Amino acid sequence: MIIYTPPNPARSIPVVDLAAGGSLDGAGRRAIAQQIHRACRETGFFYVVGHGVPDSLVAAQFDAAKRFFDLPLAAKMALHMQASPSTAGYEPMGAQRLDSQDKDTPPSPPDFKESYYCAMDLPDDHPWARKRIRGYGHNQWPDLPGFRAQMLAYRRAVQQLGDRILSYIALSLDLERYWFEPYYDMPSGLVRMIKYPPQPADAAFNQIGAGAHTDWGGITILAQDSAGGLEVQNVEGEWIEATPIAGAFVINLGDLMSRWSNGVYRSNLHRVKNNSSERDRYSLPYFHSPRPDAVIAPIPTCVSDITPRLFEDCTCAQHMAEMFRRSYGYAPATA
Repeated sequence: MIIYTPPNPARSIPVVDLAAGGSLDGAGRRAIAQQIHRACRETGFFYVVGHGVPDSLVAAQFDAAKRFFDLPLAAKMALHMQASPSTAGYEPMGAQRLDSQDKDTPPSPPDFKESYYCAMDLPDDHPWARKRIRGYGHNQWPDLPGFRAQMLAYRRAVQQLGDRILSYIALSLDLERYWFEPYYDMPSGLVRMIKYPPQPADAAFNQIGAGAHTDWGGITILAQDSAGGLEVQNVEGEWIEATPIAGAFVINLGDLMSRWSNGVYRSNLHRVKNNSSERDRYSLPYFHSPRPDAVIAPIPTCVSDITPRLFEDCTCAQHMAEMFRRSYGYAPATA
């Protein structure tokens, strides 16, 4: 258990403006990549603005989240994620324990949040849907007008943004701009909607919205509302606030990207505490990870005499299944 202590004021999460990236020459694109390189080494987090995702689409996604979580509990439980082979659907309050576990401390309490997952929408006879691979097919849709269309439209937009960010990450690692493309031709892209109620006065010791954790996959693209509450551990080990910036996404790296980069880039601890006593907090993370059968071996430019190889090869699905098992106690299928 990582004991909760208040964070220091924000001071080291950079803002990267992608607006001019498409028109920049090679040197200009590399300048943006260098900003991302520094952020990935120091905190594993950065904001992006000028990203091209319409504000209206993001606002509609927050509205969809509120409409879903306002449904009666029975309607949401009918879509429980354990009923879906792809683990898409509803995750009830207290179902997940994200706080990093330490054998020398007591077990952490469950997170104080509820959520809904949307996987890649595939027909049931698709090979990856038949294999019951997490994140592919078998979505469970609520009876809400326009909900499915909105979810899929939002997923398309953030997937495209994810590919754009990956091109800069490739440049930042001295790779060709499109190096990641073969791994992401059918990405394991889960859209998640999360509702954090106000922090209750009678919460268990060290129980917060989302305990200190790292994300599991490639990169995460997060839209957060104005409530605040996301906190990030910086390179000095201090907790800082990831203050909401209107129109910006928060980008962070997951454990798979840290593994892929041979530890050169950071998958950093973060947590959420809704400090408001009056309002719910909503957030919209999108987890952009490679196709399930992609073999993750250390990126060649990240291995040297100074940084020898640290990790064995694995597939993306194998890595993600192990992360899921640690958090939920059981593992979905692998490719």
